[in-house]
Amino acid sequence: MIKDVRASLQFLTILPLGKLGDFPGHRMVSYFPVAGLILGLLLALIDRALQYIFPLSIVSLMDLVFLAVFTGALHLDGLADTADGLFSHRSREEALRIMKDSRVGTMGILALIFVLGAKWAGITSLHEHRVYYLILIPAYARGAFTIAIYFLGYIRPEGGTAKDFFVDNKSIGSLGWLLAPVAFSLWLGFRGIILNGVFIGIVILVTLYYKKKLGGITGDMLGALGEVTEAGLFLFAGIGV
Repeated sequence: MIKDVRASLQFLTILPLGKLGDFPGHRMVSYFPVAGLILGLLLALIDRALQYIFPLSIVSLMDLVFLAVFTGALHLDGLADTADGLFSHRSREEALRIMKDSRVGTMGILALIFVLGAKWAGITSLHEHRVYYLILIPAYARGAFTIAIYFLGYIRPEGGTAKDFFVDNKSIGSLGWLLAPVAFSLWLGFRGIILNGVFIGIVILVTLYYKKKLGGITGDMLGALGEVTEAGLFLFAGIGV
């Protein structure tokens, strides 16, 4: 378990934990929410420290920088590539080819602007329970990966980095660690219940869209799902419902 948690952190972050040797793809998937909790805890600590120096709007911007840097901008890259491919109105094969292209198009740039803007607006608006949301939401976003991997198939025929996450004998037990952020969300009371509902809604909508559009998912699309989930939850939390 410790090795798999460490591997998930090595894959999802740039934390100095050594080189990723053995790639236990299907095993580390279960621990993505745990890696998200650790990332969220670091985010909350940095956010708290920066508030002694900067106003909240600047702190929120630096929170975005932290998330981008400490994840190696991996998911943001996936968001841009996915937007370029899915919104190109091309065939399935052509959309997959566009996502493979390292160049970023107009739709990718717009997706980055909208998602990062939504995150900043949401984080800036966080006041009550700010620490809880900063810890929980990165965990939910990484938990979205686990759900999508369980319910969708990998569709890139030539393979890719995320291919090892997908195995034929998927177990419902791989979703078990999603209960960790759910349990912590109970500290928020009724807001925590609503947060879980919003999370489920976002993941269902995006995965159904993926299923209808391309019939499955790729590594880039996983990254896009995480970014959209994170932005949506921060925006919801900032509303203060």
